Amino acid sequence: MEGSPGRIVGGRKTVALDRPVIMGIVNATPDSFYDGGWYPGADALRDRIDTVLDEGADIVDIGGESTRPGATPVPAAEEIGRIGPAIEHALDAGAFVSVDTRKPSVARWALGREVHMINSVAGIGSEELRAAVADHGAAVVIMHMRGDPATMQMDPRYDDVVGEVHDYLAAQVDLGLQSGIVRESMLVDPGIGFGKTLEHNLLLLRDLGRFLSIGCPVLVGTSRKSFIGGILDLPPEERLEGTIASCVIAMANGASVFRVHDVGAARRALDVAHAILRADLSAGPDLSGGDAGG
Repeated sequence: MEGSPGRIVGGRKTVALDRPVIMGIVNATPDSFYDGGWYPGADALRDRIDTVLDEGADIVDIGGESTRPGATPVPAAEEIGRIGPAIEHALDAGAFVSVDTRKPSVARWALGREVHMINSVAGIGSEELRAAVADHGAAVVIMHMRGDPATMQMDPRYDDVVGEVHDYLAAQVDLGLQSGIVRESMLVDPGIGFGKTLEHNLLLLRDLGRFLSIGCPVLVGTSRKSFIGGILDLPPEERLEGTIASCVIAMANGASVFRVHDVGAARRALDVAHAILRADLSAGPDLSGGDAGG
């Protein structure tokens, strides 16, 4: 099925796909690879949510367990305790709220609080997760991951990384449809950095167009990840430009949703790139020129 729906449906809220959709990362974790421990306590998380919304995030993605390479799980009760105040504040602010979790029990708890989306790095193989998403009419991000965070970067191998990831995601979408989740509520994510080498990540980003045949919006999460560091030989703190470049290329190749730490920078860069790619000059400021000189 070519193309994808024109919106994301998550419960009573929708997000239009007529421009790049920015998912702002809110990590209520002490050990995430880039911003772990930056937002200790409820007040800091509330401030972070206000910032990503002010900078133009369409979706707020709240996570309470790190999925960085080598990370180990935390108990569900601890994860819920970390994300609870952030979820409450984001909902009160009127945001489209996503919860980043791989635990069906945490997903069901969050959906009971009327969040709009579950961002599942473990796909939707769990019958409990599929039932929870379908029962609430919520949206779900279906991501591909080889192994689990503790083991995923231990010599990942594929015969055809793009084909194998595509087939996995297509089968997961079919499983979701069979479970009563509507196509407008499913997004697919090739899982950049989740059980992939540098070369695997580059091939997936280059050939993202192949995933459009699944018929769901394509989400990419490249923000400050290690493949950018592998190219530039830079730490996470110096990977902003690489993140923006990867997002723009991903959009040109078919992605429509972008999970990022740096919401304002991504919003501006992707809006400009989108205007160029679509040649849409019908809205926004006068772009007729006037400052062409050096």
